[in-house]
Amino acid sequence: MRRRRGLATVYNVPLGGALFTAEILLGSMALPVVLPALACAVVATAVGWVFLGDAPTYTGVPDYPFLPAELVWAVLAGPVIGGLAVGLVRLIGWVSHYHPRGRWALVAPLGATLVLGIIGIWLPQLFGNGKGIAHDAFLGASPVSLLVALALLKPLVTTLCLGSGMSGGLFTPVLSTGAALGGVLGAAWSLVWPGAPGGAYAMLGAAALIGAAMQAPLSALALMIELTHVGFGLMVPMTVAVVLATAVARRVDGYSIYSARLSAAPSTISP
Repeated sequence: MRRRRGLATVYNVPLGGALFTAEILLGSMALPVVLPALACAVVATAVGWVFLGDAPTYTGVPDYPFLPAELVWAVLAGPVIGGLAVGLVRLIGWVSHYHPRGRWALVAPLGATLVLGIIGIWLPQLFGNGKGIAHDAFLGASPVSLLVALALLKPLVTTLCLGSGMSGGLFTPVLSTGAALGGVLGAAWSLVWPGAPGGAYAMLGAAALIGAAMQAPLSALALMIELTHVGFGLMVPMTVAVVLATAVARRVDGYSIYSARLSAAPSTISP
């Protein structure tokens, strides 16, 4: 449970951290599981406030209102995002299983960082875990052309680095990919039904992708609210998008970004 206390503390998400433990690690929402997980997450988060403060991870995100266009978009986009989550999880599992060994294990990380560095000359947003990508998307501050590039390249460079043997978390990279993807699909939908802000679609897309990719719908919903301290107005379309995306991903495979790596390197799994 130690890693989930870290998740709750670093991201200031006590409820999300507790649900993460119950839903993903232990696979049970029984009271004997949820109660100690919640107690640990709350204590860890409170201690973290002393040094990290109690601000949300993504600050300044508007409290977007509910609009009918968002609900219809969620119905249409949820299954699409679920299908894309399956592809992402399969890719993560494949690179985790076939990562370089022997002498190649020494060279592969250098090659991966070289590729990332070259691409990053034109797209510096790809550096890091993707927090900036998600933040700008939630604010509606990124042009659609940039979101298209980031939605395509962020998962590719993430799996490239992971497949080269480097270790790192997957939660924020997947969330940022979902935010960019939601922004792109939202921009396309706005041509049919205008009026809803692009940042709202980014939040819906982020929640749907992390819910489907983690196979943890409750955690996804709680995390989005706690990460931004807003989003209650989007709760209905967000829930619809998360449920549909997760159901599709579970129907096709049922693996998550964490379980897909188990057979390859269980000791490296982290949020």
